Amino acid sequence: IGDKSCHILSSQNADFAFSLYKKLVSQPDAKGKNIFFSPLSISMALSMLALGAKGETHSQIFSSLGYSNLTATQVNEAYEHLLHMLDHSQDAMLLEAGSAVAVREGFKPVEKFLKNAQHFYHGEAFSVDFSKPDIAVQEVNKFIAKKTKDMITDMIKTLDQDTLMMLINYMYFRGKWEKIFEVNNTHKADFYVDGNTKVTVDMMKRTGRYEFYQDRENFTSVIMVPYKGNASMMIILPDEGKMEEVEKYMCKHHLKSFLFSSNVDLYMPKFSISASSCLGDTLKEMGIVDAFSDSADFSGISESKVVISKVLHQAVLKVDEKGTEAAAVTTLEIMPMSLPDTMNLNKPFLVFIVDDSTKSILFMGKITDPTA
Repeated sequence: IGDKSCHILSSQNADFAFSLYKKLVSQPDAKGKNIFFSPLSISMALSMLALGAKGETHSQIFSSLGYSNLTATQVNEAYEHLLHMLDHSQDAMLLEAGSAVAVREGFKPVEKFLKNAQHFYHGEAFSVDFSKPDIAVQEVNKFIAKKTKDMITDMIKTLDQDTLMMLINYMYFRGKWEKIFEVNNTHKADFYVDGNTKVTVDMMKRTGRYEFYQDRENFTSVIMVPYKGNASMMIILPDEGKMEEVEKYMCKHHLKSFLFSSNVDLYMPKFSISASSCLGDTLKEMGIVDAFSDSADFSGISESKVVISKVLHQAVLKVDEKGTEAAAVTTLEIMPMSLPDTMNLNKPFLVFIVDDSTKSILFMGKITDPTA
């Protein structure tokens, strides 16, 4: 496989990530809430599902993902390669990503689907007795807990006893900062959730060289905070009152903004976020309609007729001084004499975690309240 076969998806996956973000932000209950999800793992789960989809069901999935001009083989091999590359950056960061299809007991999954899901997507299918919802909830949660080393323990609260098939996917990330924040610089500070609300956060501080850019035209400041390994956290801080405007125009080209290495005083709140989303309605709005209706064709997954009842997604991120429990090492940097720029994350900001080797958006979201 060519070294860069996974890059054939990066542009489409980035478009999908921004469309999905815009849909999630426009949900009536999203106002004032944190939003956080893993676009990569959602695209991956849907591509895995497409392995067993036929006809219109398949083309709707591919079209929503932006893959209409790619063959199934190209997509499958690209993900196989992408997962292989992500697995190999493991010493520097911990990344657990996975997908699974839970099928109702008695609906035997097709052998070929099981093999391909495992081979290309490290995914699996298992049977669950959905007719006993309480037991089914425990089974599925146990499965996910085991897969995520207990980072995600009770992802599912309730299940419908008519469920036929459920698509589950998750991503857990823990990176170590390339340059740690000194713990003794962390202090209590105000974070302004909106015009009327403020909360107290543990604000970390570090002065150092960062890729940084103040985009006056677009009312934002942008900074890249690198992790060890291939990942970086990109933060976009809209000016006061400009968040909605920024959310509207934002697209994948802003991930390649013109960043310059600058000396920056960076103030960043510690936070830990675990967000789960039921994506069914959102995906329908994005054009994946048949998969959820009686006209679904998943004959490649099960010989009996199945439709998707639920799409569940969970994303987990933790941000602190070290980035992880790794031992702290102090590094010296040569600083220019000029006064540093300031990037103070004391109001809502947008966050992206990008993996450079695969050009993937591992996570994206909006931190409206770091204490929520």
